[in-house]
Amino acid sequence: QVQLVESGGGLVHPGGSLRLSCDATGSIFRISTMAWYRQAPGQPRELVAFLSSDGSTKYEDSVKGRFTISRDNARNRLYLQMNNLKPEDTAVYFCNAEGVVAAGRMGEYGYWGEGTQVTVSS
Repeated sequence: QVQLVESGGGLVHPGGSLRLSCDATGSIFRISTMAWYRQAPGQPRELVAFLSSDGSTKYEDSVKGRFTISRDNARNRLYLQMNNLKPEDTAVYFCNAEGVVAAGRMGEYGYWGEGTQVTVSS
């Protein structure tokens, strides 16, 4: 069974850095795209950073130049390096994987992690 598990969240001062990780576990043959989303209280979930299968990336405007998405394909691990964090970055961050082909299930599916809390406060 495929699971996505995020880690690396926490409390950080404005201007600080965090690195989030997302481990995709299970008998996975292929993952097409991976992304990070976030959801602040009372707000809809929004795309933060996207990494396509060809290595191209896309970022939400407010995080461009501060966040970097990367992937370790051998470990099925996704990262989000977050620098110069701001209070408005406070949210639960979710990992998403799409186009997942895994043992025991025909076809391609999408999966979500349960999220990790990032709080930016002085």
